[in-house]
Amino acid sequence: MLDVHRLRVLRTVVATGSVGAAATTLGYTPSAVSQHLATLQRETGLLLIERKGRGIEPTAAGRTLADEAGRVLESLSGIEGVVGDLRAGRVGRLSISYFASAGAAWIPPVVAGLMQEFPDLRLDLRLIELLGDEHPDPDIEIFVGGAAEHLRESAGNGQSTVHHLLDDPYVVVVRVDHPLAGEPHVALGELAPERWVDNDFNRGFCRQVILDACTEAGFTPDFRIETHDYPTAISFVAAGVGVTVLPSLGTAQLPVGVVAIPLVSPTPVRHVYVAVKASVEHHPAARRAVDLLRERVSAPARVGA
Repeated sequence: MLDVHRLRVLRTVVATGSVGAAATTLGYTPSAVSQHLATLQRETGLLLIERKGRGIEPTAAGRTLADEAGRVLESLSGIEGVVGDLRAGRVGRLSISYFASAGAAWIPPVVAGLMQEFPDLRLDLRLIELLGDEHPDPDIEIFVGGAAEHLRESAGNGQSTVHHLLDDPYVVVVRVDHPLAGEPHVALGELAPERWVDNDFNRGFCRQVILDACTEAGFTPDFRIETHDYPTAISFVAAGVGVTVLPSLGTAQLPVGVVAIPLVSPTPVRHVYVAVKASVEHHPAARRAVDLLRERVSAPARVGA
């Protein structure tokens, strides 16, 4: 394979018309330029430069190779530009997975910020609840978990850096005409006689947090209606079917006619993290995505009542 650096020397000699001028342009000594030309001729087996009087002149082969070298060098310059853009996060692809309530509250403004700052970056957005096992790991994953044990498990393989985003306490959503509607907080045990509207599609970690807290309070919730998401469950509450318990992040847009009340004794809490793959940890867009998420988390309190 020909040395690109020597091709650049040849092109400069042909363009400037002399070894001395090429040396000045490239910042080399004339002897160094001559050595590069001699080596290139040996590598190609071609006579590229020949003496003419007191100067030199490129042969036909030399001119042809110099012209082709120009195209090669131009392509390499373009590739170097792409590499620079990739390093700066201006182009490329970033995949982000998230759970539904985080998507509703955080993802639109985060994506808007990234698109403004990195207009050529492609973003692949993936809702965790809809992903199958065959889906590759995302570059950035917003997920819920327990406390330190879950955090260690998620970061244990050393392939991701996990950042804590939010401790998300649960609330109960009731109709405005419910006897508890005017209370500043509600003891979880007071919900034991209520009809509950379930809201967890996967019956996963978030639902287990509720069940564990209810066990601590001494009862098992009476689930009368099963729904698959927070907005639907809240709609059932508004219709007078029962109450629903969910993380406060899920109450960002409560409809008229219902209120969200903090729970105590005990307060169920889920913990929200963002994991960034080691391969993109230093990518400017990935770092900015984490910053934007933290800005959203620390934004003024969500509408809860």
